[in-house]
Amino acid sequence: MATVKMPEPICLIGNDENGCMCVMREALDILEQITQPVVVVAIVGLYRTGKSFLMNRLGRKKGFALGATIESKTKGIWMWCLPHPTKEGHTLVLLDTEGLGDVDKGDEKHDTWIFCLAVLLSSTLVYNSMGTIDNDALQKLHYVTELTEHIKVKSGLRDDDDQSTEFMSFFPSFVWAVRDFTLKLELEGRPITADQYLENALKLKPGSSIKSEKYNLPRRCLREFFSPRKCFVFERPASKEKMSKMEQLTDVDLESSFLKEVEEFCSYIFTNAQAKTMRDGLGLIGRMLGTLAETYVEAINSGRVPCLDNAVESLSQIQNKRAVTEALEFYRSEMSRNVQLPTETQEDLSEIHTDIQREAIEIFINGSFNDVSQRYQIDLMRTLQSVYEEYCRDNVETSRTKSKSVISRVFSSLETELRKGSYMRPGGYTDYHNTLKRATEQYRSEKGHGLMREEVLKEYLSEKEGTGQSILAADKSLTESQQEIERERLKSEAREQQQRALEEQNRIKDQQIKDQQRAYDENIKQMLEKFKRQEEIAKQEHERVLNAKLKEQRDLLEQGFKDRAEKMQGEIDNLEEKKKNWSWSSIAGTALDTIGTAAMIFLPGAGKIAGFGLSMLSKLFK
Repeated sequence: MATVKMPEPICLIGNDENGCMCVMREALDILEQITQPVVVVAIVGLYRTGKSFLMNRLGRKKGFALGATIESKTKGIWMWCLPHPTKEGHTLVLLDTEGLGDVDKGDEKHDTWIFCLAVLLSSTLVYNSMGTIDNDALQKLHYVTELTEHIKVKSGLRDDDDQSTEFMSFFPSFVWAVRDFTLKLELEGRPITADQYLENALKLKPGSSIKSEKYNLPRRCLREFFSPRKCFVFERPASKEKMSKMEQLTDVDLESSFLKEVEEFCSYIFTNAQAKTMRDGLGLIGRMLGTLAETYVEAINSGRVPCLDNAVESLSQIQNKRAVTEALEFYRSEMSRNVQLPTETQEDLSEIHTDIQREAIEIFINGSFNDVSQRYQIDLMRTLQSVYEEYCRDNVETSRTKSKSVISRVFSSLETELRKGSYMRPGGYTDYHNTLKRATEQYRSEKGHGLMREEVLKEYLSEKEGTGQSILAADKSLTESQQEIERERLKSEAREQQQRALEEQNRIKDQQIKDQQRAYDENIKQMLEKFKRQEEIAKQEHERVLNAKLKEQRDLLEQGFKDRAEKMQGEIDNLEEKKKNWSWSSIAGTALDTIGTAAMIFLPGAGKIAGFGLSMLSKLFK
C-alpha cells in the first residue's frame, strides 16, 4: 500500500473566484496516491494562537507558515501528508485550519464551516486556545454548540432528534491544547492533572435558567459529542521579544520545560490518534478522504447540511467502482506482462493466474468501501473469471496453431514421400510405419507447442489411418496373418493416442475447475479477513461510546443532575442491546450466501463453496 511524503503542506480546502469553498485539485491528486489507512489530525482555534507551531512539531520540521503579527497566516484548510512515525502502514495527515474569529474576515458562517469540516474529516481534533479554560474560553468555542445544526448523521432526522450517541461514534477524539498557561494545576489545594483540569472546567451548573443553560450548553456538547477527551497545558515558549521573531526561533531559543510539554503532546498524538473511520469500523484510505472532503464541500456549497450516512453512500459508490476498475486493470496488465502463450500445461497458466488474481482481489478489498451487498465484489469475480476464460481459450487456440505448425514441419518428409507414392510397394508399409513413429517421437520431444499437443497429434494421426490401411493392403511382402497383426496394432496405437488426448483434455478441465474453486476461496478468505478487521474496530468504537455514556451518567448523578442522568438510560440501554446482539458473523454469513449463490452461476466448478465458507467463518468469528 502506497503513501507519500510531502516536502511541505499545500491547501486542501480554499475558496474559488466566486468565494465558494472548493477542494484543491493538487491536494486531491496527492490523496489519490495514498492507499494506506490515514490518521487525520486537525487543529482548530482562534487566530494567532500558535496552531501551526504544534502541527509543525507533529510533522517534525517547519512546514506550516508561522507568524508573529496580528494577521492570520493560514487561510482555509491546509494539508501535510507524511508516513506515520510509529504506526507502520499508515499515513499521518495533518490539517491546519484557518484561525477562527479573524476580525478582518468578518464571516462567522465561514468559521463555523471550517470548524465543522475539521470535525468531519479528522480522527483526532485538537482545539488550541490561550490562557486558561474558563467560561470565556468555552463561550468562544460556541462552534461546538452549532454542530447539530450543521451536521446530520442520517437524512430525514428532525432538528430536535437526539443525535449525541451517533455524533460520539462518528466524531474524532478531542484534545484541548492550552497555550501560555500560567496557573498551578491545583484544585482545592490538591494537585490535579491537565485532564482533571479540563473535566472540572466542563462541569455543569445546576439550574434551568437561561443563564445556566447558556453556561452549560458548550460544556454539555463537549461531554456528549467527544470521547476520549485529553488536555495539555503549555507554558509560554519564550520571552515576548523572542516570540516576535517566531519564524527564526530554534529549540535552543525555547524554554526546555515547554519543549518537554510539546514532546509529550506529540507522543500522545502519535500513540493514541487512530485511523479515520466512518460507521461500523469502515476505515478510510487517502483517496477516500479526498472524496469525503469533496462530498462535504459540495453539500455546503449547495446549501445542504452535510449528512454522514449520505457521505458513506456516496463514498461507497465512487470507491467500489474504482476498486473494481483498478483490480481489473492490474489483472489485465500483469497477465499481459507475464503470460506467454501457449503455456506447456494448463497448470502453468493457472499458476500465473492464481498469483495475479490474489493480488487483484487484495487491491479490490483494500480499495472497496461498504460493499454491503457484495455487488461490486461479485462483479469483479465474474469479470476476472471471464477474462481468465478468454486467456484459456486463447491458450488452446494458440497451442493448436503452434502444434499444427510443428506437425507440418516434423511430418514434412513423410508427407513428401506420400505424395510421391513411395510407400506403395512391397516393404513400403514397414518404412511408412517407422517414419511415422520417428516423426511422432520427435514431435513429442519438442517443447513450446503447448497444452493441445496430444489432441492435435490425435487429429493428425486419425487423418492418416486410412492412408496407413491403404499402404498396408498394398504391401504384398506381408502375409495375410502379418497384415492382420498390423491392423490390430494400428487400432491399439489409435486407442492409446485417443487416451493420451483424453487425459490431456481432462487435465485441462480439472485444472479449470480447481481454478474456479481457488478463485472463490481467495475472495471469501480476503473478504472475511476484512470483516474481521472491521469487526474489531467497530467493537472498540462501540465499547468506547458505551463506556463514555456510562461515565457521563455517573458524573451527572454525582453532580446532582438526576433527571438528565435518567434520560440517558435509554441511550445506554440501546447501546447495551446492540452490544449483546452484535453479530458480525451473521453479517459475514449473509455476505457469504450472497457471493456463494452468485458464484455458483459463473463458477460452476466451485462445488465446495458452502463448506469452505463456513469453516472460514468459524475460524475468524469465534
